[in-house]
Amino acid sequence: MNLLYDENVVILFMNGLNYTVIDFETSGLDPAKDRVIEIAAIRCVGGEIASEFSTLVAFDGKLSPKITELTGITDRMTAGGMDEDTAFRILNRMIGDNVLIAHNALFDLGFLHHSLMRIAGRSFRNSFIDTLTMSRFRHLYPHTLKDMCDKYGIPLIGGHRALNDVIACWELFREMDREQSAASDLNKLGYIKKYGPPAWSPDNATLVPVELQYAPRLG
Repeated sequence: MNLLYDENVVILFMNGLNYTVIDFETSGLDPAKDRVIEIAAIRCVGGEIASEFSTLVAFDGKLSPKITELTGITDRMTAGGMDEDTAFRILNRMIGDNVLIAHNALFDLGFLHHSLMRIAGRSFRNSFIDTLTMSRFRHLYPHTLKDMCDKYGIPLIGGHRALNDVIACWELFREMDREQSAASDLNKLGYIKKYGPPAWSPDNATLVPVELQYAPRLG
């Protein structure tokens, strides 16, 4: 590992590694029964975005008003989306053997796992970095992607649309790695201690309990 920075050059924490940042919008919160309705991914090589993929995914169910309110995605939009099999085949090529990055990676990796198991009969084996876990250990609450982008002055326009979120997540990772090497965050998943460990996590994950830190009350 080698960490070298100056004000003009950013060298990410592990030389020679490539990254794929992913984000899913979904029909619900349960990866075992709900479906991905939008996929976005960017492949990053040498610290720069080399390619991107973004698509709505066909969904034959009916989205709840809450999901449409949150994402702006409607039933009409998903009706014209790419079929799930093709979308995940393209995503799989974007991922390759890269290190995956996501904000709240447990959510996205859970949907990736269950989708791949259903479509291809196998899961993924990639290493990963969770910028939410990094945020929880380094910063006071709150830790949403929007809150963290605000902390670092990163533009996030139209959050909860997948492509906007992956670009912002990549910039957040770069800033946090610039501030302090992310080497120790590889494959680390922090979970809220009072709720206990998650029911599912990747086989290569190191689960670490987290107690959220809050700003002291004034007065």
